[in-house]
Amino acid sequence: MASRRVALKAIDWVAFAERVPPNQKGMFNALKTRTDAISAKLASLPESPAAIDWSYYKSAVAKAGMVDDFEKKFKALKIPEPVDTQTSAINTQEVEADKDAKTYIEASKGRIVQYEAKLEKLNNMIPFDQMTIDDLNEAFPETKLDTVKYPYWPHKPIADL
Repeated sequence: MASRRVALKAIDWVAFAERVPPNQKGMFNALKTRTDAISAKLASLPESPAAIDWSYYKSAVAKAGMVDDFEKKFKALKIPEPVDTQTSAINTQEVEADKDAKTYIEASKGRIVQYEAKLEKLNNMIPFDQMTIDDLNEAFPETKLDTVKYPYWPHKPIADL
């Protein structure tokens, strides 16, 4: 039992709490309370189960050989511990998630540079209430009218009426 206790991973509840969305704080608190209760109960259990006093049962049980049979079967009983088949898969997913997160962070840094350049442009331009149409077209070329495609905008040509 001691080896299993050592093998358990400790949970960083502070880091976990930082990643929980506000609408799921109640579920997080319930999980932490339940986990703490289970951990406390496991910690209160002894390392090994109490030894069975077979001599007492031999004197108390009237049928001869029954206790000896139980003792022999009990000592022969081996309860297999489950094999951990998921840790390697979880570790692989963790490595992939870290790689994806680093890729996303690098892409985000690139986007931040672009957005800061746009913000700098917006901060340094003439206020909108003081702009002329030419200033607007210079600051935002996408707003300039295409006179080849729409030569009479906003009016329709007389031939179309």
